[in-house]
Amino acid sequence: MVSSSSSSSRKTTKIKSTGLVDVASWYCSVALLALILIGSIRASSVSDEPVRGTQLQNRPCDEIYVVTEGETLHSISDKCGDPFIVERNPHIHDPDDVFPGLVIKIIPSAARKL
Repeated sequence: MVSSSSSSSRKTTKIKSTGLVDVASWYCSVALLALILIGSIRASSVSDEPVRGTQLQNRPCDEIYVVTEGETLHSISDKCGDPFIVERNPHIHDPDDVFPGLVIKIIPSAARKL
């Protein structure tokens, strides 16, 4: 009789622990699914469209500046507040020969104009 009550107790403990594992597994899978959904919503809110038009012209002046189409050293100087662009960029031999994609160093000396 003792062995049968002992065996019955083990089965009950085994069933309870199996049920607890199943519940914990279910909650973990729901939490993982929620994280995946949140990640996909956040990823879809980021635009993959290229930046065009006035978005490039209205960007702030960083220390490293990439010239875009239609800009001159004068317009960049006014926009960024750096009147010494040519002096700080020895690779610019001709101030009139500025082209899109040219990388220049900017050190603003006045308030930036946006």
